[in-house]
Amino acid sequence: MNKKKILVFDDDKTLLDVLTMVFFDEGYEVEISETSHDIIERVSEFGPDLILMDNYIPDIGGTEAIRLLRTYEQFDHIPVIIISASTNIVALKNASDANDYLRKPFDLYELEKLIARYLKAGTDE
Repeated sequence: MNKKKILVFDDDKTLLDVLTMVFFDEGYEVEISETSHDIIERVSEFGPDLILMDNYIPDIGGTEAIRLLRTYEQFDHIPVIIISASTNIVALKNASDANDYLRKPFDLYELEKLIARYLKAGTDE
C-alpha cells in the first residue's frame, strides 16, 4: 500500500512542523516548502495527491502559484486547498482556481476532515 502524499506550502515554520506531525500520524507522506516560487519543480518531484497552499507566502504568493500550477495539464487533477487569514478567502479560492479553502486559524480536526474528503483514505489499496 502506498501512502497518499500531501505537499504543504506555508511560511509559518511552526505550522509546518505541526502539520507534518499530524499528517504523518494520519498515515500520509508529507513534504513542506516555505516558498512557492518552485511549485512546478516541487510537484513534479514529489507527485502529491493533494496540495495545501498558504495565500500569503513569499515569492509569487499562493494565488499566483496555484494559477501557475493549473496551466500544466498533468497537474490539473491535483486538489489544492488554499489557507489564509484573509476575510476574502472565498474570492481568493475562486481567483486561484483552488478546489477548496480553509480560513486561518483553523481547527486541525476540520482540516483533517477536509483532506480526507479529497483523499478518501491515507493509503492506496
